Amino acid sequence: MNADQLQGKWHQMRGAVKQQWGRLTDDDAIYIDGAQDKLIGRVEERYGVLRQEARRLVQRWLDDMAA
Repeated sequence: MNADQLQGKWHQMRGAVKQQWGRLTDDDAIYIDGAQDKLIGRVEERYGVLRQEARRLVQRWLDDMAA
């Protein structure tokens, strides 16, 4: 799944995002609003990982969701 698909399916994906990353709040989901960069930033912030690691985690999750 790519960034455009995430944006288009955001309302359906919000629950899956919160299930995958339980530290993300409803406010985070509203802020992210389907933007992959914002999701990466929130994962980085909430989990205390480097941006590169957050990007890898998000991309792996998106790939798994597309499978």
